[in-house]
Amino acid sequence: MNKMKKFYIEEAVPSLTKEFGYTSVMQVPGIEKIVLNIGLGEAKENPKVIEAAVSDIMTITGQKPVLTKSRKNIANFKLRADIVIGAKVTLRGEKMWAFADRLINVALPRVRDFRGISPNSFDGRGNYTLGLKDQLIWPEIDYDKIDKMRGMEVTIVTTAENDDQARSLLTLLGMPFKKEA
Repeated sequence: MNKMKKFYIEEAVPSLTKEFGYTSVMQVPGIEKIVLNIGLGEAKENPKVIEAAVSDIMTITGQKPVLTKSRKNIANFKLRADIVIGAKVTLRGEKMWAFADRLINVALPRVRDFRGISPNSFDGRGNYTLGLKDQLIWPEIDYDKIDKMRGMEVTIVTTAENDDQARSLLTLLGMPFKKEA
């Protein structure tokens, strides 16, 4: 069992039960899934960008991404329907816990001038989205093999009913939120 999942079961569940006064273990919020997304707007001019992004996501997550396509034509962006414009991976189960552990304990501390992540990026339903500027914060990515810096979004979907419950859950799991002044 992953150490973060073990910590969640042994430490976080009793702490959250006490903090919010849950009567059942099933009421305690948990992480349902983690979605990693890379937008590839430049893929319409250079199709090789897709291969590089897919390889980066596979290296980071250990899972093959799904290619996302545009739904309709947008003339202002020179975009046609059914053109590949991104790649995403949905992690669940053991891979999700392993990824969350690596994100919090390995990748985020490697961000340059890191002072914590914004505590305001919740969506109102207990889900948190984090934007990363480059893929080099992951130790699996070899600096010499990347062609371009690409940002990505990491969305942590929780079973919490509101943002306060989700914030407490993620704080207990070690998410380094900025201290508000």
